[in-house]
Amino acid sequence: MAYPSYSSGGLSARRTSAQKAALAFGIIFLLLGVLGFIPGITASYSQLYFAGYASEAALLGIFQVSVLHNVVHMLLGFAGLALARRHSSAKLFLLGGGILYALLFIYGLLIPLDSDANFVPFNTADNWLHAVLAVVMILLGIFLGRESEPSSYRSNPNPGEGSIPN
Repeated sequence: MAYPSYSSGGLSARRTSAQKAALAFGIIFLLLGVLGFIPGITASYSQLYFAGYASEAALLGIFQVSVLHNVVHMLLGFAGLALARRHSSAKLFLLGGGILYALLFIYGLLIPLDSDANFVPFNTADNWLHAVLAVVMILLGIFLGRESEPSSYRSNPNPGEGSIPN
């Protein structure tokens, strides 16, 4: 006799598109955070400071990073992995992350990049990346959030074929 599989609230084979997107962003952010600590992948690694515009290290030679910047990417990555477990939290991660990146984009436009206000730090490439991430994550959160979460075996109020008898 075959028994149906069910999800206990974790990642299952029946992930929604929002969950898959949150998982993908989580992996990417975590990877970027780790890569920011690897010399060679991060140019001018000896110039990697905890925070501030004086940190001249650049991930892939393009995106200005600091220890703080890398740690924030890793925390976002862990959040994405954790929140991808449920459809509603995956949607929240995509929308919340998109709004965060929109705010970072606006902040990056308003501050002088060579000032103490640029504590993360950002450069022009970071600003444009933040703009793209904001748009993509918000749109994914809206459009992929319309899916309904797949029902699990436990949530079926009508036991029927395949249920385990008492």
